[in-house]
Amino acid sequence: MTSETLSQSAYRRLRDDIIQGRIAPNTILTERDLAERLGLSRTPLRSALSMLEREQVIERMANGAILVRQVSVEHLLDIFQLRQILERAAAERAAGFGLTPALEEARSRQLAYLEEGRSDFETFWQDDGDFHLAVAAAARLSLLPGLLAEQRAIVRRSSVIRSHTSFADQAREHVAVIDAIAARDPAAARAAMARHFDQMRARTLTSLDRT
Repeated sequence: MTSETLSQSAYRRLRDDIIQGRIAPNTILTERDLAERLGLSRTPLRSALSMLEREQVIERMANGAILVRQVSVEHLLDIFQLRQILERAAAERAAGFGLTPALEEARSRQLAYLEEGRSDFETFWQDDGDFHLAVAAAARLSLLPGLLAEQRAIVRRSSVIRSHTSFADQAREHVAVIDAIAARDPAAARAAMARHFDQMRARTLTSLDRT
């Protein structure tokens, strides 16, 4: 295995641990500990850390230690605003094409949160991602899934987002978007997606008020 391949492997493992919350925000790490943890020499590890630093996932402290960065509320809200602009346009465009099998499947899974009261974050996170990707695919926007994956990876790191345990409201909003697309009503689809992100912003701020 080449040094570059080792670096990529270390990058993916560390990034996944941070995104999944296995390494918590504000954790302080050292190169020595990470090298032992990953079974790597310092050279590929430093390359991996440089990639994470460029993505602003970590930062170097003055003493050389590594800090796992917290996702700020401002950053979170900026992402919501950006995604609202992109995804309301996608929903509007998708309504021009109509319902897809992926959207039908997403609708069934979202309804389960209303009927069964599911509250598992990891399951909902996957279903939430599938819904948003299904809208992007229905809109036939090939670049949008990659943009969403990048922004969702940042959101996933937020302890505020991971603290959610009730998803009925979000599921109801998702269903409203799908129903508008199924009805081939572009204006309603756009409005439903915009409302979804407005509510996401409101829920996030409410969660912060409780902490």
